[in-house]
Amino acid sequence: MNASPKQFLRDTLQTVLLVALLAGLLFAASGVWPPMVAVESGSMEPHMERGDLVVVTAPDRWTATATPRDSGVVTADRAGGYERFGAPGDVVVYVVPDRRGSPIIHRAHFYVRAGEDWYVRADPEALPAGVDDCTELLNCPAPHSGYVTKGDANAHYDQANGIAPPVKEEWVVSKGRFRVPLLGWVRLLTAVVV
Repeated sequence: MNASPKQFLRDTLQTVLLVALLAGLLFAASGVWPPMVAVESGSMEPHMERGDLVVVTAPDRWTATATPRDSGVVTADRAGGYERFGAPGDVVVYVVPDRRGSPIIHRAHFYVRAGEDWYVRADPEALPAGVDDCTELLNCPAPHSGYVTKGDANAHYDQANGIAPPVKEEWVVSKGRFRVPLLGWVRLLTAVVV
């Protein structure tokens, strides 16, 4: 049975309207677009795996606990029992200006001020071997205020291995809320094809 052109047009418009309505609701709830990101590497294992889809919100949306600044980001050192993705602190999605590649999704461990010697606050296990003070550590003293971040599966802080300087608050585009295993592969595979 063939649909008439009028029926086809009506069905198409209904589908487009439904998709637009769902997209609008997701944007209204999350405060960011896109409201989901695909995990592209294993840097957050075991809490997030490559190919997971992570639902995200604006950093200041739906904050579960008080934060030292109005950013809405809870750092691991100030989590006080608050956990996200199986460990203390928020998992943030950030974009470093002038850096090529996809946004990075890693955990915020602590916040540093411009000029701060953050070596004294760092977990020695998250620093490269042989680093004994700030002068031997990349991005120390801190070139500007921002978050010290790290992938849960990574050996070192992003700032200690040159992935990024301290992550400025304005570089944080969203924070992770929950993950849907494997669904991110749809996004990852279509990005390769396109």
